Amino acid sequence: MDKIPILLLAAGQSRRMGGDDKLMQEIDGEPLLRRSARIARAAGPVIAALPPSPHPRHAALAGLGLEIVEVPDAAEGMNASLRRAVAALPEDAPAAMVLLADLPDLTAQDLSHVLATIDFSSKNLVWRGATEDGRPGHPVVFHKALFPELLALTGDGGAQSVAQTYKDRQMLVLLPGQNARTDLDTPEAWADWRAKRQ
Repeated sequence: MDKIPILLLAAGQSRRMGGDDKLMQEIDGEPLLRRSARIARAAGPVIAALPPSPHPRHAALAGLGLEIVEVPDAAEGMNASLRRAVAALPEDAPAAMVLLADLPDLTAQDLSHVLATIDFSSKNLVWRGATEDGRPGHPVVFHKALFPELLALTGDGGAQSVAQTYKDRQMLVLLPGQNARTDLDTPEAWADWRAKRQ
């Protein structure tokens, strides 16, 4: 199978972080954003949606060989990033993986595991990472037939509504622990995660 493009959504404003940028928080000496992009890059070609430059997130991704898409209307919410990233997909992309940049426990193996389950001869249109106890999470792969619906989304709901619409044509892929759902949006969540990691 040709490599599925990975859409890394990283243009959000970290409003709940009290002035800090959650995507620039360091994990093992590198910003979370760079870690997420590096993991994605190991699994396929990456299109990263970022705030307009100059912005520190651009420097965090230097040298990784990604395609950068700027999102001047990022204040609208996540779907501004999603629309810009989907619009940048190559015309022959058979599907696309949507990956949020703020999931610190996801691994390259997790992404590859989800990608390995894709079967275009099946009835499925969505392949989605889930927790080990079966709760839907990330990343989420959408068949190209759903790209027009992704391009029509507005606001901050992400692609959840599209995934829900096609729940009966969705395959959940169990990933270790809570990897598929652990996101860190507040200083308290970061402190708790770091404490557990030690």
